[in-house]
Amino acid sequence: MDETAKFRTQADDLIRLVAVLDPINVVAHGEDGIISHWSAGSAELFGWSPDEVVGLHVMELLQPGSSLDIAAIIADIRTGGAWKSTLEYRHKDGHAITVLSRWVLSEVDGQPVVIQLNEDFRSAASIQESLSAREAHFRSILQTVPEAMVVIDEVGVITSFSSTAEDLFGYEADEVEGENVRILMPSPDRESHDRYIVNYLTSGQRRIIGLGRVVKGLRKDGTTFPMELAVGEAISNGRRIFTGFIRDLTSRHKIEEELRQAQKMEAIGQLTGGLAHDFNNLLTVISGNLEMLEMKLDDPRALTLLHEAQGATDDGAKLTGQLLAFGRRQPLNPRLIDLGQLVSSFSELIRRTIGDSVDLRTTIRGGGNEALVDGPQLQNALLNLALNARDSMPSGGLLTIEVNRVHLDFDYAQMYPQLRAGDYVLVAVTDTGTGMTEEVKNRAFEPFFTTKTAGSGTGLGLSMVYGFVRQSGGHIQIYSEIGQGTSVRLFLPAASGGTAALPNDPGRRAAELPGGHETILVVEDDARVRRVAVARLESFGYSVCQAANGEEALRVLERNPGIALLFTDISMPGLSGDQLAKIVRDIRPDIKILFTSGYAEPEVAGKQLAADGRWLKKPYTARDLALELRSLLD
Repeated sequence: MDETAKFRTQADDLIRLVAVLDPINVVAHGEDGIISHWSAGSAELFGWSPDEVVGLHVMELLQPGSSLDIAAIIADIRTGGAWKSTLEYRHKDGHAITVLSRWVLSEVDGQPVVIQLNEDFRSAASIQESLSAREAHFRSILQTVPEAMVVIDEVGVITSFSSTAEDLFGYEADEVEGENVRILMPSPDRESHDRYIVNYLTSGQRRIIGLGRVVKGLRKDGTTFPMELAVGEAISNGRRIFTGFIRDLTSRHKIEEELRQAQKMEAIGQLTGGLAHDFNNLLTVISGNLEMLEMKLDDPRALTLLHEAQGATDDGAKLTGQLLAFGRRQPLNPRLIDLGQLVSSFSELIRRTIGDSVDLRTTIRGGGNEALVDGPQLQNALLNLALNARDSMPSGGLLTIEVNRVHLDFDYAQMYPQLRAGDYVLVAVTDTGTGMTEEVKNRAFEPFFTTKTAGSGTGLGLSMVYGFVRQSGGHIQIYSEIGQGTSVRLFLPAASGGTAALPNDPGRRAAELPGGHETILVVEDDARVRRVAVARLESFGYSVCQAANGEEALRVLERNPGIALLFTDISMPGLSGDQLAKIVRDIRPDIKILFTSGYAEPEVAGKQLAADGRWLKKPYTARDLALELRSLLD
């Protein structure tokens, strides 16, 4: 091929290349700066059409902000292969355009031709800013969405982990990002998860994606919890990503369990009440016939047998009376009674009944402790509770009976089925005994359920107390920890002088309460109580961190240096509230501490509060909490 044909071929190649690049911002010019090609992309970027600029000098037309030596640039290109710089060119209407300009060199007919590729820098920066804004927006969503959010790739590796997920699972984000999501799952889901993903990617068969289900999660400390999992799918850069939204169902499950327990107790009460009523009719017939037989018998041996039968009939009548009490069918004779005076006058009998090994302490707080109740039945209930407490303290201990007027607000009342907000007189019977397991607490009010040995009791004591309180329009709770003791609390509707047993109306709230903007750490092992405490504090304006136990609280404290106050339950499994407070005192002596307890007095649980520690007794009202917080923080 001769040189002329070679150059012609090069020129044709260049023309074809420039034609292909026409939509892009391409400018071609010679060593003298005279423009030979002006692409459609350049026309759109700078405002001049090709007919207007071909033959003009590129520097005179675009007027870069800094003087450019085209010959020097061509020399650099021949040395380095290319040249690039950020330039400020002029638009046709006069405004400046910042471009990232890349120059390469070609030859046509033996003459050097410079090809400029100009990228609108503002557009690239705008795209980058948009991406940064989108990422910031995503991060904001990730940190504020109320449900925990976990993002994984198509092989199950965690790529994002929200702050709510950190609180829920107990891991920091940097601990799990890069790990397989199996780390958050108990068996058998842990072993099967990768197979689920592979099966979905190959067959499209869905188990959770787009469907949602209730599964179990695994925390860092090894505990499991129920959760609702919804998984969405998206494709990014040709790869699938899966976003899981997780809702903790622990609190909801507990409330549902409370409701099921209440419904079960209602059903058992109806059954036992009906049976007791029918059985009483039978006992009446038996007792009547025995009385008539007694008048006709003279044989001493026969009379002895008859008296034994009459004694058994009397025992049967007492038993049916207890069943009727549980079934809320016992006859009550309610009268307006000051429960403080009743307990004070009755305490001496309780003291003699429980013996010398148990120290009895009676506390009557304030006045206004009148309630409409059957006095003898309440005394019978207190005696049953005192005997149970004595039996839980075989080596002796402390028994406290406390009476005071309390107000249960809407937030507290909504945690328990059948409980209405209003004013109550609380009678709390608290011991320092062995405590109850969760299983025992859940069944404690069932008739004939007992943890005592055979022949030591009928198992009707607590069920009778339950029936009496419910029939009186009140509410009964058990607060207990293994090795810490038990507190049985009777809430009896207060008489006049307040708002007694109002319907659950969220509009009936206290007047404006003092709040603040400090950060408070709430530590409570009961998820329902923790939820209410957090909601109250947030309504006061505080920033709130929360933890389910002492160990988790220390991790939260480490992550949040701005915490001003620790609000903790005293008795918790593992690291107790007072132990947690001592550690916090050592590492953060500036933090204020507010305790809460279901016991009558903190020392009943064998706890010595940390220095400057103040405490609220459960149940506490929103007003009690608000005022105590400001008292500490101010």
